[in-house]
Amino acid sequence: MEFKDELSRALEGDGLWTVVTFKTPHGPGVTLEKLVEAVESAGWSVTFRANWWTADIPYGLARLDLKKGNREKILLGKWILGSSCELIRLENMALEKGRDEFFRMVDSITSTLIHDPVIRTMREQY
Repeated sequence: MEFKDELSRALEGDGLWTVVTFKTPHGPGVTLEKLVEAVESAGWSVTFRANWWTADIPYGLARLDLKKGNREKILLGKWILGSSCELIRLENMALEKGRDEFFRMVDSITSTLIHDPVIRTMREQY
């Protein structure tokens, strides 16, 4: 990720959630792996990862639960396909604001799949 230095600094900030919005030329799998590589190079270990996307509109959402020493963070990566990798926005959020943003984004992607029991179970976990 071309913005891994900015992401690394944001992960050290306050708030349980770090939310990054960016463009990527890669598909969902490669985008998730690039996020993992960026946080691991900053010294964080990934304890959970998930990626939701829609085929109708080229955007998605990656969630990484992270740990570094005694600290825990949740990285929410809101991505959209583009011609290059470009940082759009980066911010830290408190527990409730981050959780609300996560649910809002998952709802926007999975609204047509809400009756799928796997997605429903995953959503209930958060």
